Amino acid sequence: MELKVVQMETPEGCNLILGQSHFIKTVEDVYEAMTTSTPGVKFGLAFCESSGERLVRVEGNDEDLKDVAAENALRLGCGHSFVVLLRDAFPINVLNQIKIVPEVCTIYAATANPLEVVVAETEQGRGILGVIDGQSPLGVEDEEGVKWRKEILRKFGYKT
Repeated sequence: MELKVVQMETPEGCNLILGQSHFIKTVEDVYEAMTTSTPGVKFGLAFCESSGERLVRVEGNDEDLKDVAAENALRLGCGHSFVVLLRDAFPINVLNQIKIVPEVCTIYAATANPLEVVVAETEQGRGILGVIDGQSPLGVEDEEGVKWRKEILRKFGYKT
């Protein structure tokens, strides 16, 4: 077994969701979850088929995001993994709908941070071991940090 680290590309102003599923139907079902959960969301979705033709299957409503999602999926190369790139929405707006898609097994990350994926490669193929999402903490928030956190959540409309 060989361990690799794969850097995911996230275009400026976008978020990335990385998950694992179990069936080619994932492509159409995640597409439907995205389009019905948040009006106006722009996204690209790529799914790594793990048997048969073993293609990266691609959907979405934004050609640029579809291309980057496909490139990420191909570079990752882990069977039954999927990558969603989204713009004009946050993962919090779509995660519950994606999680209830029957084929979805796991969500590894939902982030706008730099994302590295730790991958194991064997003779059979590749699998995701985990992710490195952003950077390590530098300390613990103080009163000013608490104030900032509460203000930004209210600014975005997540708290009143």
